[in-house]
Amino acid sequence: MSNEVVAKRYAVALFQLAKEQNLIDVVENELLVVKEVFTNNRDFLTVFNNPKVSVDAKKSMLQDAFTGASSLVVNTLLLLVDNKRIDNVFEVVSHYMVIANEARGTEDAIVYSVRPLTDVELSSISSSFAKKIGKVSLRLQNIVDKNLIGGVKLRIGNRIYDGSVSGKLERIERQLVANRL
Repeated sequence: MSNEVVAKRYAVALFQLAKEQNLIDVVENELLVVKEVFTNNRDFLTVFNNPKVSVDAKKSMLQDAFTGASSLVVNTLLLLVDNKRIDNVFEVVSHYMVIANEARGTEDAIVYSVRPLTDVELSSISSSFAKKIGKVSLRLQNIVDKNLIGGVKLRIGNRIYDGSVSGKLERIERQLVANRL
């Protein structure tokens, strides 16, 4: 069975338990912390994949590292260790985020701008583009990109909406080159 399928099963099970206990957002935030810990400490994952380290020692390290996390998250991590699937933790987190977003009617998106956008501007972008893609809202991350010259560029999944000045200039240039040929 592929790692994607396995990770999705863990994520679905975790989501169902979180939904039963009304902890969807709490679990999501804790999973983001787990992902950050594993991303920033690659040695952490190396230790968990080392066959010389006992399963009990691995479980103890996890419990110590995530003492403030809910039992749902900790137990999921312990289960991943038991089943020798801890290297799938990133996929489990990603699938959980997708499932939670679908349940809330939201989608994660990145908005690129020349300067940091205000909360009002982000809210306006979220509400107008959420309607276009059939969602209730967008959860936006603002990234400053000085190369845009002006305007904004929005990435929602694999779709890009480019309203930047540099994007418009590139489209004009392509039209001029195409018309010249």
